[in-house]
Amino acid sequence: MSSKDQNEERQRVAMAELKIPTKNLYIDKQSGKDFDRPNYKRMVKKLRPGDVLYILSIDRLGRNYEEIQNQWRILTKEKGVDICVIDMPLLDTRRGKDLMGTFIADLVLQILSFVAQSERENIRKRQAEGIAAAKARGVRFGRPEIAMPADFGQIVRQWEKKEISFENATKLCGMSGTTFYRRLREYRLTKKQ
Repeated sequence: MSSKDQNEERQRVAMAELKIPTKNLYIDKQSGKDFDRPNYKRMVKKLRPGDVLYILSIDRLGRNYEEIQNQWRILTKEKGVDICVIDMPLLDTRRGKDLMGTFIADLVLQILSFVAQSERENIRKRQAEGIAAAKARGVRFGRPEIAMPADFGQIVRQWEKKEISFENATKLCGMSGTTFYRRLREYRLTKKQ
């Protein structure tokens, strides 16, 4: 079970403990880096004033400071929905509807939104550093390079003379059209030298 699956299971358990019906669970498999997530959009459309949106932690809502703030405002102010962040009881809009309660919730939300975005930026930075270190050690990324067949020159000549089609030339080389053209450029450059 991957950490993503474990995280999803942890969220399901938390929702089950609150006795939230399965039909009311909305799970997106993609990153929470933005709000362009299909199930999130479906859920927001179904929310009505007075509904309560349960989120296990603020980073499940999103990881961008401004977008989290904006979505929180849309959900609580425009849609009239209450939000309960399970692992942060101070972020429960059902409590403390007075000025002090709202101030504390807004303050905590700003701090947690900042932390969520900072963590996302740190993850990206560590990822980039890891990739750079791996490249320095000679690790190659992406698809393995397709070698030019020994008879590449002959296949190219047949194709140029229209003895074989482009599709046949790429099949004989075991390459996509893009790779064939790239190899053709490389081949012609080596022939000129």
